[in-house]
Amino acid sequence: MAGKKHEESFAQYKARLIDPISNSYCAAKWLNATIWLGNGQTTSCHHPLGHQIDAKELLTNPSAIHNTPHKKLMRKMMQEGQRPQECEYCWKIEDIGRDNMSDRVYKTAVFEESDVLRTAKADWQENTMLKTLEVSFDRTCNFACSYCNPSFSTTWVKDIHKFGPYRNIDGDARSHFINEADHAKPLPEDINPYSQAFWRWWEEGLADNLEEIRITGGEPLMAPGVWKLFEWFRNNQERATNRPDGKVLRYAINSNLVPKDDIMDKLIEYSQFVPYMEVYTSCESFGAHAEYIRDGFEWNKWIANLTRLHTEGNIKKTHMMMTINSLCLASIVQFMDQMMEFKKIHNTVYPTMSLNILRFPSFQSCAMLPTEIRQKYKDLLQVWLDNQIAMDFRTTDGKQMFMSIEREQTQRLIDYLDVIKTPHKNVKDIEQNRRDFKQFYAQYDVRRGKSFRNTFPPEFVAFYDSIQTELPTADEIITGNYRAGVDLIPDHPPEDPSKDVFFNQDLQ
Repeated sequence: MAGKKHEESFAQYKARLIDPISNSYCAAKWLNATIWLGNGQTTSCHHPLGHQIDAKELLTNPSAIHNTPHKKLMRKMMQEGQRPQECEYCWKIEDIGRDNMSDRVYKTAVFEESDVLRTAKADWQENTMLKTLEVSFDRTCNFACSYCNPSFSTTWVKDIHKFGPYRNIDGDARSHFINEADHAKPLPEDINPYSQAFWRWWEEGLADNLEEIRITGGEPLMAPGVWKLFEWFRNNQERATNRPDGKVLRYAINSNLVPKDDIMDKLIEYSQFVPYMEVYTSCESFGAHAEYIRDGFEWNKWIANLTRLHTEGNIKKTHMMMTINSLCLASIVQFMDQMMEFKKIHNTVYPTMSLNILRFPSFQSCAMLPTEIRQKYKDLLQVWLDNQIAMDFRTTDGKQMFMSIEREQTQRLIDYLDVIKTPHKNVKDIEQNRRDFKQFYAQYDVRRGKSFRNTFPPEFVAFYDSIQTELPTADEIITGNYRAGVDLIPDHPPEDPSKDVFFNQDLQ
């Protein structure tokens, strides 16, 4: 961690550097961005909702793909110690207690202390240069994960196009399952003002000031812009390596690691031209559970390709992004065991595991599960965590394989399962969300050729069976001819919890 002293805990770092600035400061609002170039939206990290970039401002200021009026107002709030509503994820984690560290701490700690202090004192209206950037070129993807949606996956678009909207779902994020997300349809490259602004800013200084560019998706390996960047690194190795700040430009990719074989071969080949490359991949459950949740996923191929990265690719680090949803609990311990075994086999601390707790859609959140299921897996996780700490597996050069940030995030999940009763303040009635849960997975099974009942343990099936709601038949789902009472598509907009001031309702 760049700004965190080696001997410091994250709690000590927060108390020393962040708290004196304000009780809501997060460096990501200045120094990090997520930008969807396909349709021109941006946010500061993956938690807040995206907002539209002003295409007209880009004509004179390409940095406006990051420095939007909205972000500047959020910066002002943070400097003044106010909690931006869109950052509810972090406030909820912090308000659990037990000194749980939210992502604003982790996302601040990656930056140099001098950059943190500079942004803390900067005029909130000032345009800032990014240090880390997540960018998506388009939404092309060969997966259609259950918690994803057409905004981020063309395979999800095909699902909605083929079968029509999901019916009888009335919670937040409902719109994700009822339309093809035309707002996310990428503009043609030759007329796309956001893509043009990116490449202009890239050459005008972004490439020389960035510390890391990370490509998200969709599936990045299916996006032409990713390979354009690979070519840039191939042709600019000196520029990427010998920089005024003395740092090497890092190139990171989020990939599901289940592409066609020739694309995987190409990734291995082109990694040789990148001086410092990292790969992020996603999974949070084991075997058949993972293949159910992440439609398109192939467990054996994924493990094989993860192994290839470590043995054949010029890859410095790999990271495991775990999206903690209700169904992954069924085999999360087995999955984390598998990751620890992978580390032991390859004598490495990688892939590092990050446990990101899903809030939307609420009906897929862990908070919607009955107490007895949450208690069971909370206890299993606690035993697993205690065992890992006790065993203290290390690499041959003495590094802890199960890193401190992994320990802290595992404990954070355990506390979340124990305390949090709703994913967020504005969540609908829990019974409605459970009806949404059953409605969604019943329809998902038919559309995707899966079986909830044959995949998950008895306690999950019993929970599913206990939910009272009238389901459409398989024929109705396939043909689109629904009988009265099972064809509801609510015509009111879904709630947006980011628009209300957050308070920790769970702890009242």
